[in-house]
This record gives sequence, structure tokens and C-alpha cells, in this order.
Amino acid sequence: WRSGVSLAVSSVVTGTAAGVGSRVVVSRSFADFTPQATFSIKKCDLHLLEEGPPLEAELTRDQGLQYYRTMQTVRRMELKADQLYKQKIIRGFCHLYDGQEACAAGIEAAIGPSDHLITAYRAHGYTFTRGVSVREILAELTGRKGGVAKGKGGSMHMYAPHFYGGNGIVGAQVPLGAGIALACQYQGNHQVCVTLYGDGAANQGQIFEAYNMAALWKLPCIFICENNKYGMGTSVERAAASTEYYKRGDYIPGRGVDGMDVLCVREATKFAADHCRAGKGPIIMELQTYRYHGHSMSDPGVSYRTREEIQEVRTKSDPISMLKERMLSNNMASAEEFKELDVDIRKEVEEAAQFATSDPEPPLDELCNHIFSNNPPLEVRGTTPWSRLTSVS
Repeated sequence: WRSGVSLAVSSVVTGTAAGVGSRVVVSRSFADFTPQATFSIKKCDLHLLEEGPPLEAELTRDQGLQYYRTMQTVRRMELKADQLYKQKIIRGFCHLYDGQEACAAGIEAAIGPSDHLITAYRAHGYTFTRGVSVREILAELTGRKGGVAKGKGGSMHMYAPHFYGGNGIVGAQVPLGAGIALACQYQGNHQVCVTLYGDGAANQGQIFEAYNMAALWKLPCIFICENNKYGMGTSVERAAASTEYYKRGDYIPGRGVDGMDVLCVREATKFAADHCRAGKGPIIMELQTYRYHGHSMSDPGVSYRTREEIQEVRTKSDPISMLKERMLSNNMASAEEFKELDVDIRKEVEEAAQFATSDPEPPLDELCNHIFSNNPPLEVRGTTPWSRLTSVS
């Protein structure tokens, strides 16, 4: 993690008191800031649980700056992807994550790098929090060989150590997540698997089959429904007979969590991970969140909801603004420091976009590579007789 903290924060004041155009540099050291603060967080809704996560969360200054950098980087990266898509540099499916950043940042803050995570097709944020650079993500979106999947995966198929994508089939990642949790249990490595899906996928039959097996075998699986209120263009009220997704596991305990507050998400995920590591079996979390963009880039996102609704969420519940205000009002950082972070992030994203638009596309002779995990057992079928394409791993 890069916290973007300098040894001192400087603000430059220009005025006439000491001469026209003079510069007075005012330095503030670490000692001026509150190193740690405790915040009240929203109570979780509980299902089959006598108690939930704590109602207070501690935040250190370094953690706060770290979470801010993570969420703001994801926000800027997604806005850049939007721009590149509209310029027709990114093509095909593209589902943006802006608005939901507290989910990815909060979950990652509560699990370890050796724990596992699998999600659906709105995967850019999780690809970043799992350790992939903005440069590799944007290059993957533009289909260049410097992309995280060598330019052949695109928006929905990015991977990293202990991160299993990016999955394009609605709900299909949930049984896979249960399988990863089974592997954790089988190996006895004390790890958990975070298995994410959306409110639109929550009605899929395969999810309930995965619930059943996970509960039977007490798998260390955290099932997380990111409820952003709309499955494509259909509101949850029109799609689901029960919109309390945290209760959908029936015999599996669950919690409804404020997914717009990074501290709420962090504490709820810590609670869930502890539950799984204690051998109590799976647990369900519903993160109540919101996406600012449409379902995908082909959806303007305003035919089934009003611009006023989107603006109200931005004004009252934005996860980045909420964290920033908490830190400023408790003297944990300065406005100048956040401005410096924003400048750094914009620069990082711009440089990544430059790379993503100038890096070459993968050559044709790599078309069939990485189909088999080791030595290919046979020639790749379906190619023309004069095009002898083989697979290399």
C-alpha cells in the first residue's frame, strides 16, 4: 500500500503583507495531527446471529490515508476508463465500479493477501485492491500486451495471485468461490474465500446450491452480495420477492451492512473472517451500495432512475467524501494533504492511460498461447490447415 504521506505538509500563502507576490511556507509536522480516532458506525442488520460487529471502529491516520488513496485511485481509474471507452479505445463489455469503492477497500483492509477473492464482471476495483497496478488494468482494458492478462482477457477477465477474476457469467463465480473455500478447508491453511455477486445474480439457482454445500461442509466462505439497488436496469423491488439479501441463506447467518462506509465494511468483513476461521462455516454479507454509472458502458443509467437520485447519493453518501470529512473534522489530515494525494493519483492514472494507449497489441502468434497449464497434449483444433497455431504455456 502507498499511503502518500510526506514528512511534513506545506501550504503556500501568497500575499502583499511581506511584499508583492511573497511566498510564506507554513509547515505542519506529524505531531500536529491526531494519530488515531474512534468513530461510531451504523449497526448491521442481523440474521441468525446474537451479536454483530462492534458499533465503533478505530482508524489510524495512516489507515485513513491508505483507504483514501485506494478509493480515489479506483474512482479516477474508472473515470479514465469511461473516457477511453467513449473515445472507442476501449471496446466491448465494460462495467465500472465508481460509487462502490468502499466495498473493495473495506474488504481488502479486513483480510490478508493470502486469503482468496472471486467476483463477477464489475472487477476493476478488486483487481486493483488485490495488487494489480492501474497501468496493467488500463492496458488490459485497451487490449495491449502489457495488460494483466496480456491483453486477451479484457474488462471481465483479470487475475492476480489469490484473485480468481472477473467472471462473465452471472452468478457462476459463486460455486467456484465455494470450491476455493473447500480447497482452503482441505489444505487446513486457515484461509477464507470472499465470494462476491450482485443483487441481480442473487436469484440464481446455483447460488443456493453453493449455500447448501458450504453449510453442509462448514466451508470458510464469506458470501457477499453487493446490492447496488439495480440489476441491469431493474430495481431490486421489481426483481426480488425478498430484498433482504442477507437473509437469503436461510440456515446460514447473515448481516446487512452499510456498503458506502469503508469502516462499516472493514469491521463487518473482520467479523465474517473470524467466524469462518473459527470453523463455524459460511456467512453471508449484504453490502448496501450504489453505482454512479449505468450497468455497463452501453447503459446511460438514467432511463430507470433519475439524475436527482444519483446526485443525492453523491451528496449524502459518497464513500470517499465521507472518509475525507471524518479525517478533516478530527484533525487527522489537512485539506492540502488530500489535494497532494489527488494530484499524485491523477498523475499515476494519466501515465497509466498513456501506456495503455501506446503499448502494442499482442502479436498473432500468441493467439493460442496459455490455453493449457503445462505442455499442450494436442494441436489446437479448429484452425485452418495452413495456419499451424500451437499453444505455449
